[in-house]
Amino acid sequence: MSSMRNAVQRRNHKERAQPAQREKWGILEKHKDYSLRAKDYNEKKKRLKILRGKAAERNPDEFSYGMLSSKTNRYGRKIQDRGNPTLSHDAVKLLKTQDAGYLKTLIQQTRRKRQRMEQEYLLSHDKNVPLFEEVRDNQHVKFVASGEEQHLVDDAQSKQDTSSSTEQSTLQWLAPCSNANNQPESLHIERKDPRQLARQQEEGMLALKEEKAARKLRKRRGEIRQSRLSALRARERDLLAAEQQLGHQRARMGSSIGGVNQEGVKWKIRERKR
Repeated sequence: MSSMRNAVQRRNHKERAQPAQREKWGILEKHKDYSLRAKDYNEKKKRLKILRGKAAERNPDEFSYGMLSSKTNRYGRKIQDRGNPTLSHDAVKLLKTQDAGYLKTLIQQTRRKRQRMEQEYLLSHDKNVPLFEEVRDNQHVKFVASGEEQHLVDDAQSKQDTSSSTEQSTLQWLAPCSNANNQPESLHIERKDPRQLARQQEEGMLALKEEKAARKLRKRRGEIRQSRLSALRARERDLLAAEQQLGHQRARMGSSIGGVNQEGVKWKIRERKR
């Protein structure tokens, strides 16, 4: 009978998923997950109980000679030797020399990045003009590298647009007058189509929105560039401080300068009298 029962196709039981309104809490906890969590909680509970018992039964007069050589940090944790081999004085000096070279390389790279970023920021900070922006003059493309050139090009373009619009309006007003002098026709005012006016208004609103979005984007780019520049300055300052401290350590190891010993007594190298 058992073999026949195993031969019959059985239903595949699937695990229940987390409800849709509780998906933010992650995967639904199953019984095996709860068992692991409960086991970990009980083990920690037993460990805390043992520690509380040891703290309650502690003898304040207890002493052992190991307490004389052992040390603790400011958090009360015991400091033990990790078994690492101690390096010789010459090996430590060589490692510090390599560290100094590495720090110099990092300082040079950071300084170059900071100088390049400062130049870009100074050029683009003038009315938020981006570097190497394309300026189209009808069918010609002009490339400018600074904000002043950009302003000069914009002023010339605005003057040209103003003069062209003035000439066009003058021709429009003179056209009916010339017709009246040559041919006796009735003057009439040309009325624009309302749909055309609506289309022009819509284009104007769209242009304003695009200009506002571009202004916001330029402002955001300026803020990002400024934050990067401040981060580079802070990094360069930290690297210079580390290099100075490393140089001081190398000088102390070479006995070329004085210092302060473990007891807080200041000492210096005895120089030869001249």
